[in-house]
Amino acid sequence: MTQETDPPHRRLRWFGPLAAGVGFAVLTGCGAKNDTAASQTAARVNKDEITVHQINFALQQQRGLRPEDTAAASKVILERLIDQQLLLRQAHALKLDRDPRVMQQIEAGKGEILARAVVERMGSAAAKPSPLEIKQYFDAKPALFSDRRVYNLQELNVEVTPAQVPALREKLAAAASVADFVEYLKANNIRFAGDQAARAAEQLPQDRLDAIYKLKDGQAIMNQGATGVQVLVLASSRSQPVTEEQARPAIEQFLLNERKRKLVEGELKALRTGATIEYDGPFAAAGGSAASAPAAGSGSITPDITKGVSLK
Repeated sequence: MTQETDPPHRRLRWFGPLAAGVGFAVLTGCGAKNDTAASQTAARVNKDEITVHQINFALQQQRGLRPEDTAAASKVILERLIDQQLLLRQAHALKLDRDPRVMQQIEAGKGEILARAVVERMGSAAAKPSPLEIKQYFDAKPALFSDRRVYNLQELNVEVTPAQVPALREKLAAAASVADFVEYLKANNIRFAGDQAARAAEQLPQDRLDAIYKLKDGQAIMNQGATGVQVLVLASSRSQPVTEEQARPAIEQFLLNERKRKLVEGELKALRTGATIEYDGPFAAAGGSAASAPAAGSGSITPDITKGVSLK
């Protein structure tokens, strides 16, 4: 069984659109047109109002929500907000809002929200990528787009020490099949766990995609980790290309978010440079290395991955 090295590459993320604002149009369309205040009230709990705006805000946090599911989701959110309001009143009655631990959590939450708002404001200055930039990215990533494939992979996670890895790599290269390699592991009492799955290109770790893309059926790659190695064997693959038109929204969002990330990192670096930062106590010795760490919250400007491109 032949194997190839695994070159590092940066990760690409797919981004789906949010369902922001959908619920507002649905909910505010009901009620009397001449009673604006009443139309914004969804429920009252002991005279405390729960508004349509609260429901819409919660809807906007649900990524990938389909328009046809908005009404049902709104009802679920409303019931949760009613429960929350009841619990909030109970918290005040128990004076939990004065509990030191609760107050500390509230202040921490406020700090995180404000920091995220600043990050979003910084990132908003990023310009959208041009059609040429999108095309260049598309052309540079055939494994993801024009020559995209769905891979049937066999995975083995093998528990070995670093000293055992070179010999294991030789055995993998000499094995006629994955079954022969498994028999070797069993014969030498080497612990392992196996799995098999079909994965589209965008569902694979992007730092390994190029290496997997170059494999032929029956070939394998080995990646060394902290507790052993992972062996990926390509059983087979089938072509499922994506056109530039299909990929354009995902590429545009990815490139835009990359620009936002770099912009925020630059702004934060400038803020650090202009500030006086002194480390005390147990952090004094290692304080200097913290400046080179990834900016806290810099990744928050990019949406979570919800799903990749899929073709039916």
